[in-house]
Amino acid sequence: MLIEQPPRLARALYPDAIWRMNPKEKKVYLTFDDGPIPGITPWVLRLLSERCIKATFFLVGDNVRKHPDEYHMLLEEGHRTGNHTFNHIRGFEYSTSDYMANTEKADTLIGSNLFRPPHGHMLYGQYNALKKKYTIIMWDLVTRDYSKKLNEEQVLHNVKRYTRNGSIITFHDSLKAEKNMKYALPRALDWLEEQGYAFGLL
Repeated sequence: MLIEQPPRLARALYPDAIWRMNPKEKKVYLTFDDGPIPGITPWVLRLLSERCIKATFFLVGDNVRKHPDEYHMLLEEGHRTGNHTFNHIRGFEYSTSDYMANTEKADTLIGSNLFRPPHGHMLYGQYNALKKKYTIIMWDLVTRDYSKKLNEEQVLHNVKRYTRNGSIITFHDSLKAEKNMKYALPRALDWLEEQGYAFGLL
């Protein structure tokens, strides 16, 4: 549960970040990290379009640079974007100035006021600098679709076990997550709809 649904202590580290939306509304918020990636992001977009669902994509700046067609595709579909740094860097491994420079480099391509730190890692100085410009979006449920230790059914089980009102749910449109995500996402959407959840946009 420490990863799939962060406890209150973890959430308290970054009190101004958004971890969960309104718990009184039977609504969930889909997010996707690490794209855009050819063959994967378009697959996600087709699935969401078929179901009339909008999501937020936290994009790696270098992937936007390399794959502009996929980037423009998600904009044209009406999805929201967020900054996920230029090189998907871990905050604990960089000074605040270097981390912010990498984030600003991504911002020149993405231009969003939303930010999600890769791996959920931020030093306190980075957090304080980021929140002056960005709304920091964390998560209420990370599916762990990227994990080599989990199979497709286990990823789907995470969604069923940890989803609740207001959950910000994180999948990944990445090569590492492709197998698990492509199995779990459509089935998760089926289950969420069966449970009566509506889909909000951050």
